[in-house]
Amino acid sequence: MSNTHRARLERRIAGSTNRWRFPKQPFTGDLLSLSQMFKALSIDFEEALRNPDRLYISQIQKFFCENFKNKDIQSAEADVILECLGFKWELHQPQLFQSETLAKLYLKALMQGTTYPLRELEELLRAQSPKKTKEKSPAKRMIISLKINDPLVTKVAFATALKNLYVSEVEINLEDVLGVLASAHILQFSGLFQRCVDVMITRLMPSTIKNFYEAGCKYKEEQLTTACEKWLEMNLVPLVGMQIHLRKIPQDLLHKVLKSPRLFTFSEFRLLKTMLLWVFLQLNYKIQAIPTHETVMTFFKSFPENCCFLDRDIGQSLRPLFLCLRLHGITKGKDLEVLRYINFFPESWLNRVTANHYHALENGGDMDQLKDLNTQAVRFGLLFNQENTTYSKMIAVYGFFFKITGLRHDTTSYSFYMQRIKHTDLESPFVAYEHKPVSLRAARLVKYEIRAQALVDGKWQEFRTNQIMQKFGLTKPSCKSHILKIQTVGIPIYVSFAFIFPPS
Repeated sequence: MSNTHRARLERRIAGSTNRWRFPKQPFTGDLLSLSQMFKALSIDFEEALRNPDRLYISQIQKFFCENFKNKDIQSAEADVILECLGFKWELHQPQLFQSETLAKLYLKALMQGTTYPLRELEELLRAQSPKKTKEKSPAKRMIISLKINDPLVTKVAFATALKNLYVSEVEINLEDVLGVLASAHILQFSGLFQRCVDVMITRLMPSTIKNFYEAGCKYKEEQLTTACEKWLEMNLVPLVGMQIHLRKIPQDLLHKVLKSPRLFTFSEFRLLKTMLLWVFLQLNYKIQAIPTHETVMTFFKSFPENCCFLDRDIGQSLRPLFLCLRLHGITKGKDLEVLRYINFFPESWLNRVTANHYHALENGGDMDQLKDLNTQAVRFGLLFNQENTTYSKMIAVYGFFFKITGLRHDTTSYSFYMQRIKHTDLESPFVAYEHKPVSLRAARLVKYEIRAQALVDGKWQEFRTNQIMQKFGLTKPSCKSHILKIQTVGIPIYVSFAFIFPPS
């Protein structure tokens, strides 16, 4: 073995702890200190041992960041020409090294044709030192090339990304943010990438949710995908479900949202209508306006009656979505008639729902088959807007009547509760009695939870009661639930009331 090769591989023991130490460049410390240094620099230890250049990139990035952060280089001659997307972009070393991709390309070009590449890097750092700004840099003006295959990257977006190497607060337009995010990902420009994520999270809306979610999945950005999921949990029914953008919601995202215990809906039937509309829009892609509910029902009724929609080839892949729905929470007679009319669900599903309803009615409302409040509870919701000071809604389940109520006390203080109402105290008795049973039981055991959520500065605030077991009587104070009191500046407030009737 040559002396040079032996010296490069040689290790010697250092210190009272007998830690192994590398005697030669580029590693001049013992293995433990090297490991700690790499961890501080966010560098994989084993990768750095195999590829010392990675360490130098991080060192150079840190050097330029500390010494040239506020230096005006606008009039200086460019050090590097980047060929990309059919353009030639003039760049400077201090800014170039903010991008790990460009830094690697530059170092690769620098090292070509030199016997001592690491020495070249050390000379580069010395030449760029602020103490030697009057000396001529030995570094040559180099040409590097970058090939981009990502269709999201446009010339305008890529130019914006490069501009951010020089100016930290460049405005990112909503129409360009996907392209800038993709450019930042390719350039490995972490600061810009995070800025794009922050912009996207604050600009979630029906027209952007699909593209932003898919971008989060593509670039494995969990913060963005989680924000999309949480936003859709609140807005699927009250907002997206009212617009043509519902068609674009990916099935995998929809499935995650439907399984979430935080999903907001006005009622279980309202959620079913939203899901039927989504299926309708998938199958009728030429329709560019939201159809009426009757149109959607007629469409599904048009299929041959010998087989329900979910049992057909076209509906098999949609079964996981509809298994997430709580059909047992649909209790109104006319809504149950719709379930059978459209011939959408298997007969076994409808028979199970009907059997559970009969059992509950025969046993004073007891929901014996429901155990888990998070996954099985019947849900109702209030959307509390800026103009509301008091907002309430009457609900009826198995002959028991409840009023769910929200109150605003001042600009940031709210309270929410539910209250059992006597059937004789209903404001519109005729409407309340029509096609509905009435229970005369003096007390009804209820397991419930009240949850309120609001968006503030791009982050969701969540307030909730515990899961409470309470007997609701017909007179105060037993007729009134625990009151959820909250303080928030967020508007609107999404309030969910979830409950089951345990066996009494």
